[in-house]
Amino acid sequence: MPNVNYILLFVDSPRRSAAFYRDLLGQQPVEEQATFALFVLESGLRLGLWNRYTAEPAPGAQAGGAEVGFQVADAAAVDRIYAEWSARDVRVLQQPTDLDFGRSFVLLDPDGHRLRVFSPAA
Repeated sequence: MPNVNYILLFVDSPRRSAAFYRDLLGQQPVEEQATFALFVLESGLRLGLWNRYTAEPAPGAQAGGAEVGFQVADAAAVDRIYAEWSARDVRVLQQPTDLDFGRSFVLLDPDGHRLRVFSPAA
């Protein structure tokens, strides 16, 4: 069975999105061009940012219909990362909240993609 190891987001400006994720994640992309940027995260997951106007075939969906999840160790880490990330120029969709599955918050990237940081309930 193939291993899921790549998330591709369609964005208006890969350079702008790469700058956003560079700041948020504290790491450099391994590839950055006018139409595409790529990050390789600590887990090995690849996060690609492809210009929605040059992608082939053209994407049909809009941002916000799915989430990129970042699991952290505990509720304190959720709150700490929220304090760090929300101090940047980001749109907060949900402040840290206790939900059925655990503690979580949601931010939006420059294109409206949902980024959820969460810690599963014990």
